[in-house]
Amino acid sequence: MTKVNFTLDGGVLRVKENATILQAAREHQIDIPTLCYLEGLSVAGSCRLCVVYIDEEQRPVTACTTTVHEGMVVNTQSATLLAQRRLLLEMLFAEGHHVCAICVSNGLCELQSLAQDLGVTSIPFPNRHSEQNLDLSHERYGFDPNRCVLCTRCVRVCDEIEGLGLWAVVGRGSDAHLEINQGQGWGLSDVCTSCGKCVMACPTAALFDKHASAGEMVKNCALLTHLAEKREQR
Repeated sequence: MTKVNFTLDGGVLRVKENATILQAAREHQIDIPTLCYLEGLSVAGSCRLCVVYIDEEQRPVTACTTTVHEGMVVNTQSATLLAQRRLLLEMLFAEGHHVCAICVSNGLCELQSLAQDLGVTSIPFPNRHSEQNLDLSHERYGFDPNRCVLCTRCVRVCDEIEGLGLWAVVGRGSDAHLEINQGQGWGLSDVCTSCGKCVMACPTAALFDKHASAGEMVKNCALLTHLAEKREQR
């Protein structure tokens, strides 16, 4: 296996060729924040939280989509990057209904954890969220679009692992939103297998188990990675 040497935050790392910056960082226990990325699924690169600087580029690039090459120099922890990541999180909070104190995923939410890690304690923008109706038509699961951050992890896991493609992002720009079963209601779908993979993949409380208590909202995304690996081995 061909390997390359590159510099990450001042340290020289040796990783396999064609690895992304994010994969290389995680292999060496170096944290780069992400929200849309989930190992085992295709890469979306949409949340922009994993942006890093490389010496030959003037603009930041996404670590989840950029492959390493020999001699590359990468910076993941500058003050500018920290400010950009905080700004992205603040915008996500302003665009949705994310009141952690009354959320069923309080303490188990990736968005909340990122805010804590990056020091986001208040939102400097006016809230531009308009309340949307919950979809509670499914016997077991619920969908709260007010807490959706459009990471598309549910879209990809349903399409790529379960093979159903029930979820989709419709609309463009600020009008983009998540939709299931072509807007006909989750519980009205005659093909949903109730596998719960989309719920497990969701980083917030947008998708939840209606019969679980707040303390039972733990999501094991490593299981999805295992399922993806089994799919690739077929």
